[in-house]
Amino acid sequence: MAAFTAQTDLVTGWCLFGLALLVILAFCWVYVRKYQSRRESEVISTITSIFALAIALITSALLPVDIFLVSYVKNQNGTFKDWADANVTRQIEDTVLYAYYTLYSIILFCVFLWIPFVYFYYEEKDEDDANTCSQVQTALKYTLGFLLVCTALLIIGAFVPLDIPHKKNSTEWEKVKLLFEELGSSHGLAALSFSISSLTLIGMMAAITYTAYGMSALPLNLIKGTRNASYERLENTEDIEEVEQNIQRIKSKCKDGRPLAIRERRTLQQLEDKLRGLRRRGRRLEYIEKSCWTKFCGAMRPLKIVWGVFFILVALLFTISLFLSNLDKALHSAGIDSGFVILGTNLTNPLNMLLPVLQTLYKIRRGRTRPQALLFLCMILLLIVLHTNYMIYSLAPQYVMYGSQKYLIQNNVTIDGHLANITTWVAKVCDADAPEDQCTVTRTYLFLHKFWFFSVAYYFGNWAFIAVFLFGLIVSCCKGKKSVIEGEVDEDDSDISDDEPSLYFG
Repeated sequence: MAAFTAQTDLVTGWCLFGLALLVILAFCWVYVRKYQSRRESEVISTITSIFALAIALITSALLPVDIFLVSYVKNQNGTFKDWADANVTRQIEDTVLYAYYTLYSIILFCVFLWIPFVYFYYEEKDEDDANTCSQVQTALKYTLGFLLVCTALLIIGAFVPLDIPHKKNSTEWEKVKLLFEELGSSHGLAALSFSISSLTLIGMMAAITYTAYGMSALPLNLIKGTRNASYERLENTEDIEEVEQNIQRIKSKCKDGRPLAIRERRTLQQLEDKLRGLRRRGRRLEYIEKSCWTKFCGAMRPLKIVWGVFFILVALLFTISLFLSNLDKALHSAGIDSGFVILGTNLTNPLNMLLPVLQTLYKIRRGRTRPQALLFLCMILLLIVLHTNYMIYSLAPQYVMYGSQKYLIQNNVTIDGHLANITTWVAKVCDADAPEDQCTVTRTYLFLHKFWFFSVAYYFGNWAFIAVFLFGLIVSCCKGKKSVIEGEVDEDDSDISDDEPSLYFG
């Protein structure tokens, strides 16, 4: 009966995971359509962007599933559940591991084959004399370079094992044979882990550049709000009048038939371009000023402030936990040779304490992004999401490694200061000292720490992330309110874009 109940719970868990996949696909579709150019949208680039972003989010969603499954096989008192024998536990581990194999392989396919091919295909399409055959040939030519990089990463990861017994009398053939044996025994884990870790490094740099700053800028922008549309429109009208006067002053110089000097013609061209941009801006501001959505956003202003305060508190909690985790590694890890890996927690980390408690309580520009830019954006987002798995491990290493598992240890009872012959069993949270047969390590951890030098890069990347966050916090506090149409009107926009009012502003 217990086994049947456990299987039912596991099936329910996987069904919920499937429901989450549908939500992720819906979110990706809305996200891509929001930023996609309405005049230059392409079906293949849209499908590629949605699929790539969805795969990244699904891979990230597998982390809580991994943690839940290793925690689910044990009771809160540290004992295994009746149905959780060695075979069942191994089967659960293998299921998650194969899921990671599949998803990470798809990510490699997207990054090194599908996205580059589609990107260069549409890049070649911009050429006037290009036909379909030449587009495909050019795209394949450039994609071949990405495939060579992918192949090199897989080979390096597969044939450079970290733990090889050094025998002085071993022949070269024995060394090669050992390499193949290790490759077979790990089922390609090292090769895939090395390739994914290499991509994660790129994602880490993107996270430091964009995510760290955005974590501080977004909450403060919500708190400060945007400028008043009517006031901005008045300023824009004054700018239009000033530019028109400058244009008339330059044109008055050629009323008698004299040609303008080269510098004056260049200045006139710049002023006319600026005037077109200001008029587009004015029309956009007029549309927003009269919009019912603007009035609704104004009424919801207090709620935006509340959300801004909430997000800044979450960002501060995230940053403080990351700082304490990195400080713990600096003080108590084995050093750079081990990749600053630490298998327990010596300093109190808020998130590392909060996540197990929560587990017990609760089971680019909008509408203007070209196909090539959209593909590039989704690739960057894919790499950033890859990095979030390691970031979560940095925030809560013990939780990501063991979940909420506990194991039993013997405890001799002391009565009146004397050691009695009474032995009790006490549940202890799983850590590095736990026996291997008592605590199951998540499959995520195996991918994260296969190579020590990547862990070193992630460690120093976390310090850079903290620094950029603090810098963004200072800059965001010093900056004024952003424009109500910021990012919606640029000088290189065509006049046609005014016919496409965006629904996403406020």
